[in-house]
Amino acid sequence: MTEREMFYRYLGLPSFNPMALDIINAEGVYLFDRGGKKYFDLVSGITVSNVGHRHPKVVDAIIGQVNTHLHLNVYGEFIQSSQVRLAKHLTELLPSSLNSVYFVNSGSEAVEGALKLSKRFTGRTEIIAFNNAYHGSTHGALSIAGNEILKRAYRPLLPDVHHINFNNFGNLERITERTACVMAETIQAEAGIILPAEGYLVQLQKRCNATGSLLVIDDVQMGVGRTGKFSSFEHYQIIPDILILAKGLGAGMPLGAFISDKKIMNTLAFDPELGHITTFGGHPVSCAAALAGLTVLLSENILNSVEEKGLCFENFFSKNKAIAQIRRAGLALGIDLINPEKRIQFSKEALANGIIIDWYLFKPATFRVAPPLTITEAEIGEACQRLSKALEAII
Repeated sequence: MTEREMFYRYLGLPSFNPMALDIINAEGVYLFDRGGKKYFDLVSGITVSNVGHRHPKVVDAIIGQVNTHLHLNVYGEFIQSSQVRLAKHLTELLPSSLNSVYFVNSGSEAVEGALKLSKRFTGRTEIIAFNNAYHGSTHGALSIAGNEILKRAYRPLLPDVHHINFNNFGNLERITERTACVMAETIQAEAGIILPAEGYLVQLQKRCNATGSLLVIDDVQMGVGRTGKFSSFEHYQIIPDILILAKGLGAGMPLGAFISDKKIMNTLAFDPELGHITTFGGHPVSCAAALAGLTVLLSENILNSVEEKGLCFENFFSKNKAIAQIRRAGLALGIDLINPEKRIQFSKEALANGIIIDWYLFKPATFRVAPPLTITEAEIGEACQRLSKALEAII
């Protein structure tokens, strides 16, 4: 039995139509299949590989940690160097009120932890989230997702969850003294890169402050440099009460975190004690990789080049006749085809030309371009040439 046959036979799959590329190697912005074909990874494993695949410094950090120890005990019991050094480094990159880090394994788990922390600290139960938002697939995270198609087969879900419309200033009045938290993305990613209206996030924070509700920013997709700043909220003159990070945080390894003020975070440690626990959260190998990834991100002048690189892609797509609209934040683009019915054909043409793209969950006629932040101008040029061939095929 071939590995392809085993893939379909033995793995639980999330759909019946996976890309099923047989990738055996990855380096920088490239993936290589078993036949030796090279692909540009223009989605970074869904914004995970922000510093590229297998960055040498990340690989060295992983090897160094493996040679020291792997799992020791449940999270929070032992002092582990890679965890504490990463937590310190993260808080140094953030506003002073975001000074306590709780590590988990993924974005969904970080969302779950943030929801629990919000309820525990405020003593409230209501959660406000946004239509067309995506926060993960676990039960709590799914409960606050803003799309019924993903949720309807799994009800009943978490009670006392209510949704409002992103960029609707009038809807902010629905945040009240009953609201434990408002869970928001600064930029709605799976809706196709929807940017906030001028002043909207500032008014959202003011409303949360007025009602004593916590503002939780899910920066899982748009954080860790994706917009040209370490955290996307830095563009919008707000400071969340709780920040959620994952995906790019681990530099290719599984890692998530929710970050808050120590006085808020401490409420998970009593009444009940062990108010939030995880066995593998903040795994030392993942934390070592993340620390190396942050060092690369900050020391190799990557953040300062993100906007320019994103603009290169935007300029290319804006001149193409097959494109209807482009929305962009840094090196994350949502690109609408003029003929949405040709999305499947375009995806196949892109793969044939050695380009890996993806579609947004809540806007399936919009394709995603979010390459590793380390992509060079020369690589952008070659990728655009290949994309041009794929787009020509659908005009």
